[in-house]
Parts: sequence; C-alpha cells; structure tokens
Amino acid sequence: MRWGILGTARINRRVIPAMRLAQRSQLVAVASRDRARAEAYARDWSIPHAMAGYQTLLDDSSIDAVYIPLPNTQHLEWTLAAIAAGKHVLCEKPLVLDPHDVDRIAAAAASARVIVEEGVMYRHEPLTARVMSLIGDGAIGEVRAVVSGFTFALEGAGNIRLDPSLGGGSLWDVGGYPVTYTQLIMGHEPKLVFGSAHWHASGVDDEFMGLLRFDAGATANIFAGFRTPYRTWLEVLGSEGALTVPNPFRPGPLETLELERHGVVERIDVTGSPEIFVREIENFEASVHDGAPQVVSHAESRRTAATLTALYQSAREQPNQ
Repeated sequence: MRWGILGTARINRRVIPAMRLAQRSQLVAVASRDRARAEAYARDWSIPHAMAGYQTLLDDSSIDAVYIPLPNTQHLEWTLAAIAAGKHVLCEKPLVLDPHDVDRIAAAAASARVIVEEGVMYRHEPLTARVMSLIGDGAIGEVRAVVSGFTFALEGAGNIRLDPSLGGGSLWDVGGYPVTYTQLIMGHEPKLVFGSAHWHASGVDDEFMGLLRFDAGATANIFAGFRTPYRTWLEVLGSEGALTVPNPFRPGPLETLELERHGVVERIDVTGSPEIFVREIENFEASVHDGAPQVVSHAESRRTAATLTALYQSAREQPNQ
C-alpha cells in the first residue's frame, strides 16, 4: 500500500517509522501547503516525493492511502476530499468534531468503496486486548466504575491545541483517550454526562473533568489536561475486584497489569509492540487488502464524537467556570 501524508505534524515522527516497519506499506509522498517545507521535510525523512498542496497529493494516482494528521477542524474537509479522490484514509483522532459528520464520512466511504478509519493507536495494542479479555472473562465481576485520565504540561502560547478555530482544547486532544477506553469497556455511550472545564484565555479548555453514567448505574470519571505533567491512568472497579492498567494509552514493549481480588494482588505481564503504531498500520492494511473488520468502526467514532460534544455542552452550561 503506497502512502502519502497530508502535512508535517509532529506525530509523523511516530507514524513514519511504523509505515516502514509494516510489511505491506510503503511511504512515497508528503504534502505541505508550502513547497519548500515539503521538500525539506521529504529530505529529512527520506521520503521520495514532496508535493505542494494537499490536493496535489490526492490527485496522484500512484498513491493508494493517505494519513491525515492535520488540525482537528481540517479532518472532515480533507477526509472527504481523499475519499472523493478514491484514497483509503487513516485520520488521526478525533475523526471529526460533530457526530453527524461521521455519518457523512461513512456514507461517502461506502459509496467510493474505500476504507476510512479513525487513528486511535492504543486500540490496536496487545495490552488493550488483554484488559478487555480479563474484563470479558469476569476477572473483576460486573464493571461498576472506571477512573481514567491523560495529562501533560503544554508549553508555548502559540500551540495549535490552544486555538479554538482549529478545534483545540484538552478534551478533544487527550480527553478522547479515557472516553474511548471507557466506552470500549462499557460497550456503549453513556446515558448521562456532566462536564466541568478550566478555560484558557484563548477560549479552549486546558483542563477538563467529566462524569459519565451508564446503564445499570455504572459510572466513569475522566480527566484531561494541559496544566500538569505527563501522566496516564486507568483503573476499572468491579463487583469482585479491580484492575489497574499502567500506560493504557501509550504502552511499552512490556507492561504489568495489577489484578486485585479479595485483597490479593496478581501481577500480569503483557508483551507489547517493540514500536507503537506498527500494529495500527498493519491492521489498516488488513482492512484494505483482506477485508478484515476495522478495529475502530464508524459506529465507535460516532459514539466518541457524540460523548465529547455532550461533555463540552455540559461544561459550557456550568456557571462560574
């Protein structure tokens, strides 16, 4: 599968090595709005072709699939443009900022017979599969609560994550991780949400706390923020025990789960990927070439967008924030 990348985003530093390690992929082109920038980037990363303008890359018949790491507000436009050009699309999360736009993408992709998937890397990792297997096998009984979060200290006033016109904010950025993991565990979106935000001077949230309530009374507390150092956490509480997951969103080559039942803690080693993002690329290859189901379905992407927008709506309705 011959890949092109739209843009020179920082996350490409993770994705480019993964494309080169995946056995059925080849990175052939990168595009930037500025030709000189595209050419410099192509030289630095040994990418064969540099193109000026995203549409130029999409119009190139030698490219089969594109990776879209653009600012959030540009995902819908360029995903639809890529579909219209007959390209398969892996779009970095969040796929869109409105759940109805997922429907537009799904319909367009079905009509064009191309694969479009939201890039949620941790969903492809063995650690996630083991967590879901333990929960599914009843290791902690009935799930009663999830506590999860993702924070890092954002530096630089000009960072696009602080720009409301580009879909900035901590919930859209790192908040999607605890929300998607929680909904994966619960199997559906919540029936009730409450959100509370700390608003940056730019107008975006730089810290967000959410409470989600699911069927049968299960709850989740999620946290996202740019105001504290890097930290990720996930704890699943059940009727018969608890499961603690270190590094749930960026797992390393070896992680150790802690399963606590009846006051006894069992440590479970899980071997992961030597290089993250490779499994995401390989699973995307399998969907395109082999007809394998997408790991992140359009239905899941729609649930994610619906919950995140509902959390934002709740936060904006809270007084004195």
